[in-house]
Amino acid sequence: MAAEPVPPGRSDRRPPARRPTMKDIARRAGVSESAVSFALNDRPGVSDATRRRVRAVAEQLGWRASTAARALSGEGAATVGLVLARPANTLGLESFFLQLVSGLQEVLSARQLGLLFRVVEDGAQECAVYRRWWAEQRVDGVVVVDPHAGDPRPELLDSLGLPAVVIGTTPDGAATYPGISTVWADDTAAMAAIARHLHALGHRRVAHVAGMPHLAHTARRIASLRAEAARLGLTAARSVTTDYSGDQGAEVTHRVLAGADPPTAIVYDNDVMAVAGAAVAARRGLSVPGDLSLVAFDDSPLCRATHPPLTALVRDTPGVGRHAAGELLALLDGGSARRSQVPTPTLCPRESTGPPPL
Repeated sequence: MAAEPVPPGRSDRRPPARRPTMKDIARRAGVSESAVSFALNDRPGVSDATRRRVRAVAEQLGWRASTAARALSGEGAATVGLVLARPANTLGLESFFLQLVSGLQEVLSARQLGLLFRVVEDGAQECAVYRRWWAEQRVDGVVVVDPHAGDPRPELLDSLGLPAVVIGTTPDGAATYPGISTVWADDTAAMAAIARHLHALGHRRVAHVAGMPHLAHTARRIASLRAEAARLGLTAARSVTTDYSGDQGAEVTHRVLAGADPPTAIVYDNDVMAVAGAAVAARRGLSVPGDLSLVAFDDSPLCRATHPPLTALVRDTPGVGRHAAGELLALLDGGSARRSQVPTPTLCPRESTGPPPL
């Protein structure tokens, strides 16, 4: 695994934002600190009007009560946070995140650190969770997934002073921050390996059922397939984005196979969509790989249990989690931010890929 220091793109790191205190609330509301304590803890000793005024000021200032006695004593929260802004229906079968969490937890538990996990609907809710965790002193740092163009999370986490590790590279030209490390794999090379494999088998018409269009790794995979298609002479290679769900994977598979000049091979950005695509091919009476070759970007037990077993990219996902957790612990121990590259996924050919039909 290669690692390098984060370039000094932002040596003028702002000091972490200061959490509002009861003293701040008392000053703003024009009451004593004891009155603030009574009001916020719903204890007698203040009038209803004072209670309402204190709570309104606390809300304006973004004050949150600490959720652990150790935070009150100035100790850390002994917890790392992970938020997934993905539709919940896409996470039930996909093994990637479960394997990632297992790797994270393996390293964190050795240091007696907990993992606080949340699933939210979108990026705005994810940022709101970070602000709340910071205000409530719930986490010492966070692991961030799914970087994308215009990503507001690094700027937010930097402003809060929350150490973070981003899994995946950000788009070129994105700012770097001295408290944020990056762990990444070369998706471009991985997709190029798939394109070369299919080209060597004789395929020239390839469809790519991609993930969410705003994600940086989706853009890189699409660009890599397009570049390899031009280099190798693939006459028809196109990508269609989805939400990663089996439903959309099946729907897009139906659509591309029903169109004029259908593909002879389809690449899926995760295992769930690949398995759904195999089911669509079977319903259409197509044999795999005799009529249609299928490739999954991520390997899993689903890929190996499908008949025929699916050709897939194999990566050590728990290892990625362990590496990311180690990088975050290094930050929490006072180390410098780094960019670390983990091994590129390797293609494992199985029975779902073969020469195209004559």
